[in-house]
Amino acid sequence: MTYKLAYSGLFWRTPDLARELAALQAAGWDGWEARQPLDWLGTPGRVRKLCERFGVELAAVCGPNATLSVEDPSHQINKRKIEFAADLGVKTFMTKGPGRGERTGTDAELDQMAAVYEDLAVYGEKLGVRVTFHPHINHLVNSEGEWKRFMMRLDVCKLCLDMSHAVHWGYDPVQAVRDFTARIAYVHLHDFKDGKTVELGQGPMCDYPAFMAALEAAGYAGWITVCPGEVAGTEEGKMRVNREYMRSIGY
Repeated sequence: MTYKLAYSGLFWRTPDLARELAALQAAGWDGWEARQPLDWLGTPGRVRKLCERFGVELAAVCGPNATLSVEDPSHQINKRKIEFAADLGVKTFMTKGPGRGERTGTDAELDQMAAVYEDLAVYGEKLGVRVTFHPHINHLVNSEGEWKRFMMRLDVCKLCLDMSHAVHWGYDPVQAVRDFTARIAYVHLHDFKDGKTVELGQGPMCDYPAFMAALEAAGYAGWITVCPGEVAGTEEGKMRVNREYMRSIGY
């Protein structure tokens, strides 16, 4: 299967989107993932023009971590970012849950978090945007078991499957694809080594070709987004290294 491949703007922290998208195009990516606040991105019209100028697409828009209450200010920020995605014709919105802190993953906490995600998902569905939950280590959902318990509480909300967090929990990412086939609407690829995120293939923390094959077997046809590592290096260099790795495994 031919997938559209995106690069996450996770570390784009200065407002020079034209520079980043030019580098993205030069490295051969199909699109990008927006992690930045709206006052950094500007209007949907500005982002659309820049994407058209450099021949890349916006794969997904991301928001601040969800909380346990629809009354929290971040809930409205997430709705504004869902609207932003809708205005651009972007079909996917992603956000993580709250940090673990003193929480213990009780049924009551998972119920509260699910209510927040479902409210966002219903809002997004009306605008043509799929809201996805991103599981993450050291957050409220912090194990394979809690992940499964939480997903059972969701109806409209879909899943952003980030294989790295499955690996951190000792959960085979290929099995995770099989377990969540019907819920996967977005995919992240990460790598990890010596306590830090690294570029793909520098770990490697899983069998990436096997993971990609599992996605194909499951019929997944959405975006695959690669998240860069935190080790030293330029964004341009990281874009090239990660894109070259994906080519090396046939994508």
